[in-house]
Amino acid sequence: MHEIVTAALVREGRVLLVHRSPDRHAYPDVWDLPGGHIEPGETELAALTRELHEELGVRIATISAIHLCRLEAGHGEQSVRFSAWLVGEWEGTPTNVAPEEHDEIRWFRPEEVPPLAHELMGPVLVEAMRSARA
Repeated sequence: MHEIVTAALVREGRVLLVHRSPDRHAYPDVWDLPGGHIEPGETELAALTRELHEELGVRIATISAIHLCRLEAGHGEQSVRFSAWLVGEWEGTPTNVAPEEHDEIRWFRPEEVPPLAHELMGPVLVEAMRSARA
C-alpha cells in the first residue's frame, strides 16, 4: 500500500490548493491538496514537512497541524492510504517550486473549493474550514 500525506494550508478563511499538471500519470489536470509519498521510516508529519518544503518552499509549524482525515482508495498493489492535515502556521510564502508537478497554485474560500482529485476529501475540507471560522 502506498501512503500519501497532504496538507490544507489555511489562512484568513482560505485554503491553498495545487492544480496537478495534465502530464501527471496519477490524477492529471485536477485540483488537489499539496503533499506526497511518505518515505520508509518517516512519520506523517516529517513527510508533510518535507513535501511542503519541496513543493511550496514553506516550513510548516507542525505544532499547528491538526489531523483532518484518512481515506483509502484502490485495491491490491495499487491501493493508497491518504492522510490529510490542516496547517495554520508556516514560514515563507507558498510558491510553486515544483512546476513539473503542478501548473498552478491558488487560494480558495470554502464556497469556491473545486472538485478535488479525491472527491471525498472536498466535503471534509470545506466542513473543517467552516468550523474553524465559527
